[in-house]
Amino acid sequence: MQNRIRTRSVHAGIKRSQFGENAEAIFLTQGFVYESAEQAEARFIESGPDEFIYARYGNPTVRMFEERMASLEGAEDAFATASGMAAVYASLASVLRSGDHVVSSKALFGSCLFILENILPRYGIEVTFVDGTEISQWREAIRGDTKAVFLESISNPMLEVIDIGAVCELARESGALVIVDNVLATPVFQRCLDLGAHVVVYSATKHIDGQGRCLGGVVLGTAEFIRKTLEPFLKHTGGAISPFNAWVMLKGLETLELRCEAQAETALELAAAIQGHPKLTRVIHPFLPGHSQYNLARTQLTRGGTVFTIEFREGKEAAFRFLNALRIVGISNNLGDAKSLCTHPSTTTHQRLSAELRQELGISDGIVRISVGLEDVQDLTRDLHNALDTA
Repeated sequence: MQNRIRTRSVHAGIKRSQFGENAEAIFLTQGFVYESAEQAEARFIESGPDEFIYARYGNPTVRMFEERMASLEGAEDAFATASGMAAVYASLASVLRSGDHVVSSKALFGSCLFILENILPRYGIEVTFVDGTEISQWREAIRGDTKAVFLESISNPMLEVIDIGAVCELARESGALVIVDNVLATPVFQRCLDLGAHVVVYSATKHIDGQGRCLGGVVLGTAEFIRKTLEPFLKHTGGAISPFNAWVMLKGLETLELRCEAQAETALELAAAIQGHPKLTRVIHPFLPGHSQYNLARTQLTRGGTVFTIEFREGKEAAFRFLNALRIVGISNNLGDAKSLCTHPSTTTHQRLSAELRQELGISDGIVRISVGLEDVQDLTRDLHNALDTA
């Protein structure tokens, strides 16, 4: 019987040296030496599971992180990257070529949207955007020649929840590869591979580190995809994670479930506490009954996540007054941290989007995204209410 997620978060993938260390070792080396020229030749032809050539290709500490992530996600294999965006780009670029067609939800993080809207078309790749919550639009957009489908399982910052199973069923009919960015749902609250996705990507910078220290990303999928499609692309384009950052991520994974469960519980309590405030037009959280995809969220997710979004009636000015009045919650464009953080998407993470597209996505000047940390819920409630009074 397989161990539960909390146990796997601590023990999966551990490789001990001859010294029998308890904490995972940091193999802070970019290269490796061989006992003979013949061994070097053999390793370049085919490397074994614990044989390494160069840190851009693999490293013992990095491999521990990859194996632990694969265990948590229920994937056959994983490849760690220098950042979450490196994971997103590599998952797409490694499978696409000129003339291919991609279908994507349009409610995406700004940098993800830039890749799909600006970078991929430069190389002759056609991208069709759809409203991810409308299955009819996916059905119409996915064609027989569609090579890949991309979506955020919970969109940033408006927290739309996409029916992954339904999208995967449509993609299966055309043979398209389904790539899901699951960063807001985390591997704790949702396993996308179980819902039919082929590839899952994470910004490990967020909940996996969870303490604002290092950049990192990871791509998960079948062993064939990771080793035969993704690995050659990343080996030669240089998007590998550093061994030190991989070690930080390993230590972050040890407390991932504990942190995420506590943060998610507080997030829902805070969202409910300020719902209906007269200065707000809406409070968005997947597990609040008023959410547009509430029933789907309750079916797909075990928790509604660590983030919620609010909208001020008086727009940007009220939002800024609120942000500037916070004393515990910090202003930052990051999320998934042990410290609670707020951001104003239309002037930061999504500022490069046109005003028309922001309006279409619902990202008004009054929108504020709140990432809930590990502080006491009563202290956070007081901080939010005091700032709302100021706003």
